[in-house]
Amino acid sequence: MALLALVSAGGLIFDDRILVGVPIWTKPFKFAVSLIAYCMTLAWMLTLLPRGRRVAWWAGTVVALAGVTEMTLITLQVIRGRQSHFNSETAFDAAVFRVMGVTIVVLWLAALVIAILLLRARIMDRATAWAVRLGSLIALAGAAVGFAMVGPTPEQRATGDDRGIVGAHSVGVPDGGPSMAVTGWSTTGGDLRVAHFFGMHALQVLPLLLLVLVTLAPRYARLRDERVRLRLTLTASGAYAATVALLTWQALRGQPLLSPDTPTLTAAATITLLTATATWASLRPTSPTPEPVS
Repeated sequence: MALLALVSAGGLIFDDRILVGVPIWTKPFKFAVSLIAYCMTLAWMLTLLPRGRRVAWWAGTVVALAGVTEMTLITLQVIRGRQSHFNSETAFDAAVFRVMGVTIVVLWLAALVIAILLLRARIMDRATAWAVRLGSLIALAGAAVGFAMVGPTPEQRATGDDRGIVGAHSVGVPDGGPSMAVTGWSTTGGDLRVAHFFGMHALQVLPLLLLVLVTLAPRYARLRDERVRLRLTLTASGAYAATVALLTWQALRGQPLLSPDTPTLTAAATITLLTATATWASLRPTSPTPEPVS
C-alpha cells in the first residue's frame, strides 16, 4: 500500500485525466493511505491477544489479501480510464465490481472475527481493552455504511436502466458534482463517505486518545487512575459512535456535511452536551477501595 500510494501520488502529478469530477488517481491514493493506517492498527491489535492468535493470524491475512485484491482492481480500472465502483457499463466492468463487492464482504467478515476475538480476550489494562474493542466495532459499523452505497438510487430506479452506473456515494445528487477539497465529499447533497470514513477510523482514533491520556497521566493526577481512564474511554467511544450515527442520518437525508439543518444541529448539540457531562463525571475523584477487615 505504501508503494501504491507513491505510484498514485505520481499519477496525480503526471496524469491529468479526470474521472467523476476528480483526478483519476485520487481514489487509489486515498484508499492506499487509508489501508496503511487500517492494517497497521489491526496488526498492533492482534499482538494484544493472549489466546486465539492462530485464528487471528488467518483473519489478518485474509484482510491483507482482500485489501490487495481490492486495490489491484481499482488500479486496473484507473489504468483503463474506467470507473471502478458502481460500474456495470460493460460485462468486464460489471465483473470487476462484483469481485470487488465479494472481496469487501470477505474483508468485513475477517475483521468481524478479529473484533470477536478482542471482545473475548482478557487484556490486563481495561481502558486499552475497551478502546480496541469498541474501536473495532465502530469501525465495522462504519465499513457497513459502504453497503448502503451499492443499491440503485431513486433517480436510477426511475430510469429503469440496470446497465451503466448503479449505486452512488452521494444522496440526492449525482456523483461528480461540486465537492469539498481533498476529501471530495459532496457540497450539494448527502455523502455516505463521510460516515464511512469517520466510522472506519475509530480503529485509530480511540486507541490514540487513550495513548494521549496515558501520556498526560504523569502531569495530571486524576489520569493516573485506571478507572478514570476507562470511564473517559467509554465516554469517547459513545460520543464517537453517536457522531457516526448522526453523520449517516444526515447523509441519508441528502444533506451536505457543512450545511446542517435544525434537526442535525440539535442532535449534534445533544451529543456535545451529553459528552461534556459524561466527561465531567468521568473525571470525578474515585473513592479508594476499602481495606479488607482482618
